Order: sequence, then structure tokens, then C-alpha cells
Amino acid sequence: MIKSSLRCLAALIICVPAFADDVLNEIVVTADYRERPLQDVAASITLLDAEQIDALGEQHFEELIKSIPNLHWSGDGNRARYLQIRGVGERSQYEGAPNPSIGFLIDDIDFSGIGTVGALFDIERIEVLRGPQGTRYGANALGGLVYIRTAAADAPARVEASIADDDTLSLAAAFGGFLSDDWSFRLSAQSYESNGFRDNAFLGRDDTNGRDEKIARLKLSYSPGGSFSADTTLLFADMDNGYDAFAIDNSLTMLSDNPGRDAQQSTGLSVALNWAEFAGARLTSITTVADSDIDFGFDADWGSEPAWAPITYDYTSVADRERRTISQELRLTSTAPILGDSTDWLVGVYALNLDEDFDSLNEGTYVDPAFSFSDSLLDELQSNYESTNLAVFGQLDIALGDLTRLTAGLRAERRTADYVDTSGLDESQSETMWGGELSLSHELSAATTMYSTLSAGFKAGGFNLGIVPEELRDFFDERMWNLEAGIKHAGDRYLVNAAVFYNRRDDQQVRTSFQVDPGDPASFIFITGNAAEGRTLGAEIEARYFASESVTLWLALGLLDAEFDNYDSPLADLSGRGQAHAPDYTASAGISWDSDSGWFASVNASAIDEFYFGTSHDTKSEAYALADARMGFRGDTWTATLWARNLFDERYAVRGFFFGNEPPNFEDTVYTRAGDPRLVGATMEWRF
Repeated sequence: MIKSSLRCLAALIICVPAFADDVLNEIVVTADYRERPLQDVAASITLLDAEQIDALGEQHFEELIKSIPNLHWSGDGNRARYLQIRGVGERSQYEGAPNPSIGFLIDDIDFSGIGTVGALFDIERIEVLRGPQGTRYGANALGGLVYIRTAAADAPARVEASIADDDTLSLAAAFGGFLSDDWSFRLSAQSYESNGFRDNAFLGRDDTNGRDEKIARLKLSYSPGGSFSADTTLLFADMDNGYDAFAIDNSLTMLSDNPGRDAQQSTGLSVALNWAEFAGARLTSITTVADSDIDFGFDADWGSEPAWAPITYDYTSVADRERRTISQELRLTSTAPILGDSTDWLVGVYALNLDEDFDSLNEGTYVDPAFSFSDSLLDELQSNYESTNLAVFGQLDIALGDLTRLTAGLRAERRTADYVDTSGLDESQSETMWGGELSLSHELSAATTMYSTLSAGFKAGGFNLGIVPEELRDFFDERMWNLEAGIKHAGDRYLVNAAVFYNRRDDQQVRTSFQVDPGDPASFIFITGNAAEGRTLGAEIEARYFASESVTLWLALGLLDAEFDNYDSPLADLSGRGQAHAPDYTASAGISWDSDSGWFASVNASAIDEFYFGTSHDTKSEAYALADARMGFRGDTWTATLWARNLFDERYAVRGFFFGNEPPNFEDTVYTRAGDPRLVGATMEWRF
């Protein structure tokens, strides 16, 4: 699969320079230091602008994932919170230290690992940067970064209303304008409710996995003229969702008597200050503050008294996290080249303080009258984790003639962390990590650029909680090397971005688990250790073809071969096995029609290969394909749309486990969480 796909990519690279050289409007990457055109960034990046996001008609970022090459997610929770890029990322709730592999930023506010707040109303653009971001974002972006920018103050005012089956109702509005000659603003808000696609037969309810999501943003921009400007974003999100997603028979009918909750209430603030002229350079200051309260709980036995009778089997697990972050970045960027007008430069410093309180409670009762056996559980833990990251970074962009550019970047980061909990564990860690990139790009024409990049990323170490041998208590930092080559073409009728890459992970962090008590579904111990080595070979192709003024076709294809080269832990030997949540292919293709008369329609199909659910067992999902469709009419100020997600009601799994959860024998069984079934709805939008 990979070899044949690479041959196709090589053919594409040969053919692309023959395309028309007329250049489309410039597409700018805002997650880059200099906000450079997409063509100039030597990396594999997916960029979705407001028009594309609205055309796909999705409510939350998790629904866009299927359209982005080599991006995957783990259904551990009501909304996508744990992401994997090129097979790198977390899959479930962490213990101890927040230590994400994939960055998730909204207007520079860091929500890495807690991306429940990724609602899509009034979004200007989404950028997905694949591969280690060792220079730009450091320890929280080993595998890549998702950067969301909300709509600017000068965007059109809009009101939107949607209804759909599953008792879905969404109401949203956004407007803005000038407060004075210097000040402008934008205010947006959305309320979204849905029952969550599950029926609870025991409770007689259809909303135990429901969604009640509210989000509001205020943006202020200050531009007094001259060299200074300021942009401020204030975000509030209240995502009060249920969590009742696992059934003993892997269906959409639940039997739980204590449905869980997956809620996140977040407040975030970002302030970006820019001085266009500061000592012969541009000075940028970005300050962010965020406070999140995350409640996560579930019915650990997935059943109720009638389901388990005559045995009493009743367990619950709840956790509450309170995370506070504050960050500061200062960056100086050259405004005029140096060294004979050949070199642009930047230098900067970054600091992040994270403080998290964590309370968990696992409790339950097991009584088997046939054997006169009973047992009970009451396990409570309170902890505090605090870390400080300090980083310095720099980058040089050197022109090697008129058409070739060399970029060199380096970042050094020092992390200190302290952890204490009520079990008596008291841990302190300090690490110095470094990463960077060296890339070479060459313009074949005004429309076509080729590049090659060698980059290095890093991820901090941590520690394991619970009953683990002391020699397995700590695990250490991980480093990933990425070698990538690609081509980008932005012509009159074609947009093509293609890349091939090879990743090598040294001291790769791998999380495995085991069940201490087969009769206690909340008694899992998780151990993260450093694998000797992992490697990934893959490719990404994204293409858009503007067949006419009214018809556009697109394709997004990701190919992946991700394996553990050597890993033998006390729990599992994974040497030579594929990595978890790393499907061999992710594909999406579609066509849209937008006529001058106002009528429009689109169809988008996506496919995902089978993937391993975890690292503690060898169970896999099944490959699946989904289809979405939209049609409607666009007037001068309004748009009416009929839409369907998962049009053919495909059943598929987004998370899976292999363990015993059914008394009295507790035989190991494959349990899966199903993805969302078909949803059909209508949307009305007014723009002013």
C-alpha cells in the first residue's frame, strides 16, 4: 500500500509543474511565526478557511477530522479530546501529569488535551500542522498542532438556526463593528443541544449521552494607526455533556443505572500586542490565561440491578480536574533582511505555568450469593500538579538566490514539575529538551514549490500512579525525528499539496494497562514506559480542482505505516506490531456545485482503515466509510440548507477495549464505542 502510493506521489510531483502557472489568491498560515503564505511553509499543513468550514456544515471539530489526512481521534469521552496525528497522540484520560503530544490552540489559548471546546460556529480558519513542531510550539506538539482562529471583527454579522433529528436544536448569532475610529469588536454565541444518539433501556431515557453546549466569544481590536495594534479574545465555554456510550452488546442501547458526565467549563483570555517598528524589528507579545473545570465520570459496570441479577455488581468512577494556565511569549521578528539582504531572522522567549488539581473517586459493590462472596471498593485520590516551561527559540530564513530558501530553527526548553497526592506520592522532575528544523525550499515556478525538511520534536517525561514497581514509576522524555519532502502547487484551477515522510521515535512513550481485580472494572493500572524505538513511513495528498465556476472537486488522502521497532514491557511485547489508532489510510473526497441561480449541493465521502484499539491487546476496529450530503438555496442575505451526516447510517467503532466486565466469569471480551449514527437536519442562516 505505502510503496504503490509513493509511486503515485512521485508521478504527481512530476506532473504538477506542467499545470497552469496562474496563481490563486494567497493563502496565509497564521500558526507560523511570520504568518507566511502556505506555499512558503516547508511542512505538511491542512488549512480550512471559513468558506470551506461552512460548506462542510459541521458542528464540532471532531466532525471535521475525517476530512483531514492522517488525523485521527479516540472516542474516550463524549467529544473528541484526544487526537492522533500520523499515529502520534494520546487515547484516553491521563493520570498524574498533563502531557499531550498534540497541541490544540484557539486564538493562541492552549487547550491541548481538553479540546471539548472546539465548536465551529464563527471560525475564520483551522490549520493542522503535521509532524513535530519543535521550533514553534515545543513540548506539547510532538506529533503536530491544531490551530483554530475565530472570526475577525470585520466579518459579516450572521444569525443561524438548525434543527435535526435526535431532538437537535442549535441557535447562534455573531455581529461586530467599530466602537470608534480605533476600536472594533465582534461578539458571537451559540447554544447547541442534542440527545446523544443513545437509548437507556433501564432508565427509559434517550438523553443520557446528550449534548448541551454553550460557547461565547468577545474579540476586541485596537488599531490607532502607526506601528502599534492590539487584539484581545475572551472565550467562555460551558460544555455540559452526558457520557453513557458503552453497552455490553456494543449497541446504541445502554443499561446503566448511573450514567456519567463529560463536562468542561472553560474561560480563556488572549492578548496579542504588536509593534510593527521596534528597534528595527517587529515586536510581538502574546499573553494567555485559561481556567478549565472538567468533570468526567461513567458507570464502570455499564449495567444495572436487573442486568446482573442475582449478582449485585455496581461500580462508578468520577473525576474532577481544575486546570489553570498562564503563558507569555515575546518575539522579535526582523522587518528588513540582513547579511546582504539575504537573511530574515527572529528570536523569542516563552513561559508557561500550568497548575492542576485532580480529585477522583472509584467506588462499588460486588455480591455473589451463589458463593457467599462480597467485596466493596472506595478509592479516593486528591492531587496537585504544577509545571513551568521556559523556552528560548530562534529562526533564520536565508535566501540562496532568487528561487531557493534555507530555513533553520532551534528551540531549547526547560521544564520543572512537582506532583503530590493523598496516597503519599511526591514527585519532582526537571528536564531540558531541544528541537528544531532545517528545511530547503525551491520555487519551480510562481505557482509551484518543492521542499525538504529535517525536524526534531520532543515530549516531556512523567510518572506512573498506583501500585507499580518503583523501577517503573518514572518514564523519560521522548524525541522524534522527521524527514519530509513535498510539493505545493497553487494554480489557476488546481491546488495540490503532497508530502512523503519518515518518522523515527527514540525512547518512545507507550502506555499499557492491566486489570488488578477482574471483578472490579475500575481497578485498572496504567503504566507508561519508554520503548526502544518506533518508526513511521507515510504520505499525504490534498488536492482541489476547480472544474468550472460552479463545480469543485477535492481529495484528501493520508497513508501510514506506523510500527514499534522494539518494545518489550512487563505487560506486553509490541515489537514489530502496528501502533494504536494509526490506520493505514484515511481518505476523503467530494464534489460541490454552486450555481449562479443560488442553488447548491455537495457530497463528501470518507474512509478509514482498520486500526488497533490499544497497546495492551491486539484487537482491531473494522474499516469503514461514511458519506455526508448537503443541498440548499442561497439568497442575497439568507441561506437555507438541508443536510445529512453519515447518510447511509454506517455503524463503526471509535474506541475499543478488551477485558472482562460481565459477572460471574468475567471473560475477556471486545467492547467498542460506536460512532454517531445518521443525523438529518436543516439550517437557516441570515447574513448582514
